Amino acid sequence: MGESLMVLGTSSGAGKSLLVTALCRIFSNLGYDVVPFKSQNMSLNSAPSIEGGEISRAQYLQAIACRKRPSVRFNPILLKPEGNMRSQVVFMGKPIGSVSARDYMLSRKEELFRKAMTVLDELKEKHDLVIIEGAGSPVEINLKDYDIANTRVMLYAGAKGILVTDIYRGGSFASIVGTMELLKPEEREAIIGFVFNKFRGDPSLLGPGFEYLEERYEKPTLGVIPYVEHRLPEEDSLTEFPKVRGELHIQIIRLPHISNFTDFEPLHWANGVDYVTRAEEIKGDVVIIPGSKNTVEDLLWLRENGFEDAILEAHRDGSFIVGLCGGFQMLGEKILDTVESKRGIVKGIGLLPAKTVFERVKRTNHLRAEVLWEPARGMAVEGYEIRFGRSVSERPFSVIRAINSAKAFEPEGAVGERAFGTYLHGIFHNFAFTERFLNLLREERGLEPISIEDWSIEEEIEGFAKVVEKNLDVERILAKLGI
Repeated sequence: MGESLMVLGTSSGAGKSLLVTALCRIFSNLGYDVVPFKSQNMSLNSAPSIEGGEISRAQYLQAIACRKRPSVRFNPILLKPEGNMRSQVVFMGKPIGSVSARDYMLSRKEELFRKAMTVLDELKEKHDLVIIEGAGSPVEINLKDYDIANTRVMLYAGAKGILVTDIYRGGSFASIVGTMELLKPEEREAIIGFVFNKFRGDPSLLGPGFEYLEERYEKPTLGVIPYVEHRLPEEDSLTEFPKVRGELHIQIIRLPHISNFTDFEPLHWANGVDYVTRAEEIKGDVVIIPGSKNTVEDLLWLRENGFEDAILEAHRDGSFIVGLCGGFQMLGEKILDTVESKRGIVKGIGLLPAKTVFERVKRTNHLRAEVLWEPARGMAVEGYEIRFGRSVSERPFSVIRAINSAKAFEPEGAVGERAFGTYLHGIFHNFAFTERFLNLLREERGLEPISIEDWSIEEEIEGFAKVVEKNLDVERILAKLGI
């Protein structure tokens, strides 16, 4: 039976996800067979697993850090918010229904917790170490009796706990003390130490605080992680949508049910983007409709709030329009939806020659494709799909050459006049494609071409893990784990 280590946070955004990612790589580099686990995650950024189901993108990244193929076992319960205090419940990668927060707490949560703990038992049986990520704060008094992602998991697993806090926000020592005071004695006993995250400055100045914590709780500070510039996805529960202008004006419409907004991170690094919430703001060189958790409802929202007219006017004025996944479906001629919104036939925006029919089985696959869009024709790209719809177009954006490594030949997406749409989540993480796309538009504006630095998730994980390892007492953690 393997050991388990749990990372808890004093709040959402404390840095639990990335600390777990770093620990996964650190212990993997030391030769341990390590896997990540989060019993329940609430996220709109999901990715496909080897089984074909969805998991949170955070656990997807952590699996890569462990040098494991992403599995639904690493995130058995995924909640995907739908608005109006309802969420789609995904268990072991498959949607099992849509429930209100109250109904979920009172009727489904206990059953799913028991099943998730069975999965955790299996992981502990098969691996040297399971690194467990908590969710939010473990001591929210109004939620603690219903919490199946924090200390209840830690005690069930017999895990050692690390409590991490974001010192950049301020109030870290108070947050740690408050959290420790609200923990039950057996929960407090399981904590082996504290980690201060995102620190800018001289760590020696924090000494009196460390001494206070050790004297009060007989627990050490295990590390002070400096503020690190990186390109790894942050926890999405606190994601801020930036308004960073560059030489090109790239706009992304912030849909009510926006999903997989990590698709656009390379545009942030290469140029800067502006997430817009009002139709009168639409006037960018590029206007992007992102993925949606509820495509038809968001399409009707665009229509009712003037966005559709604004998009069409911007297109007439020369804006390039892009749609990803649900955004692609919206830009087509029509959608037949008897599955998600059950509204039947709905007219699309009409900038792409595509028709979409929603199917009951969700496709969640890794894809490799060849671009057919003329400016990047023949370019090899890869990404993933998470969708209910199947679309047909006489002018596809690309042809899928491999689905989960199996050979395929399947047209996808659509190309229009100064517009394209695609099902390929992660298309902009293909840096050669993104560079080609942006430079096409820059040339039109008389701007100098740019070069996007090529990098890999592997390099980012390794680099971040090395910084964490340098500033964390790994030997002490190993000793506490007994491995």
